[in-house]
Amino acid sequence: MTNVNKQVSIFPLLLSNFIGTMGFSIVLPFLVFLVIDFGGNSLVYGILAAIYPAFQLIGAPLLGRWSDTIGRKKVLLISNGGTLVGWIVFLIALFLPVWNLYSVNSVVLGTFVITLPLAVLFLARALDGITGGNISVANAYVSDVSTDKSRSKNFGKMAISSNLGFIVGPALAGILGATIYGEVLPVLAAVFISLIALVVIAFMLKESKVTSLTTTTPLIDISEKEAIRKVFSCEPKECYKSPNPKNLAFLDVFRLKDISFLLVLYFFIFLGFNIYYTSFPIHAVSGLKWTITEMGIFYSVLSGVMILVQGPVLRKALQKFSEEKLVVIGSLILGINFTLFMFNSTVLVYVALILFALGNGLMWPSFMSILSRRAGTVNQGVIQGVGSSMGSLASIIGLIVGGLLYNLIGPTTFLVSAVVIFIVFIMSFRLLNTKVPVR
Repeated sequence: MTNVNKQVSIFPLLLSNFIGTMGFSIVLPFLVFLVIDFGGNSLVYGILAAIYPAFQLIGAPLLGRWSDTIGRKKVLLISNGGTLVGWIVFLIALFLPVWNLYSVNSVVLGTFVITLPLAVLFLARALDGITGGNISVANAYVSDVSTDKSRSKNFGKMAISSNLGFIVGPALAGILGATIYGEVLPVLAAVFISLIALVVIAFMLKESKVTSLTTTTPLIDISEKEAIRKVFSCEPKECYKSPNPKNLAFLDVFRLKDISFLLVLYFFIFLGFNIYYTSFPIHAVSGLKWTITEMGIFYSVLSGVMILVQGPVLRKALQKFSEEKLVVIGSLILGINFTLFMFNSTVLVYVALILFALGNGLMWPSFMSILSRRAGTVNQGVIQGVGSSMGSLASIIGLIVGGLLYNLIGPTTFLVSAVVIFIVFIMSFRLLNTKVPVR
């Protein structure tokens, strides 16, 4: 079966990815402040952040499998529709009275209060997460329309579009959040941005997969097709049998050659990152004493440097190194980067920012390209969905553990992130000894 249209433009997907990321990142600078204002602490912040991947763990494999059968575009519409509803509920939470629902005072967990708006924020993230298969389905879409030669380049473009969103989102949050309306304007912007993303997918994105039937022959024979062309002056779409009509179950994916190892790497990468993702905002507020504006500047600068890395730097690197070597090099740089966050120094934080952008910019697009090529074409969606689930599972653990550890050991938590990524560095040497099949 040829289920890939190499002529399909990924520009609408890049635009949608940029808009969606901008909508997500617009709350990053002030979310930690919001949690604290509503009665939470570092652990609550970590749990709130983990709600999205927890529900994504449930929804992503199902959405990925659906995308293999009913098409990528329809699933992307479902996913982005869920994001829009999630932001609307998030907005409602900002106008609710701060009623105390449950209080905790513990040596291990710390002191916090679960309030009504905080509980609604949890609901908003859950709604977004259960339909949050957009990343894995978008990755499958990119794989559908890419050749072996263009795959790394296209995944690099996806990363750049995400980073552009991460530049605009936090910067917009810094501007809008500084007004008398506080967090309301940035969240309103997120609602509006999500609506635009939905419109872009609905009217600009073309489907990348053809319909698949279980019959072994084309739906209609040549003579019938010719007759239809003459009567209706159009050409019917052919439906072919999939080389593997059986839908892979979750555990079946781990039995595929080399896929299980890549999924384990996927897990550890997300684990290390998400321990950091919980710890850094708390560290920026309590240790570095940053404001919302300073947080917005940090995230914007980080994304700007990552665009530089994932654009010209990645292209130059791919001319000299294989994708497997870039995973090794990138993970080493990332491990070093996380150790620098342990110090209460804004200068070292920005040095770490450069290393973070360089390591992640070289490693992640290369890793995703390797996984995409090994996944092949038939079960691309389900494998990407399982990969997203592994990332979600690691995110749940990492975000909660990160919040708990920072509550107990403070900035030393970043050393834990570094150790996890150094494990990825050691494991990734195995990639050098395994040839990626050309499909």
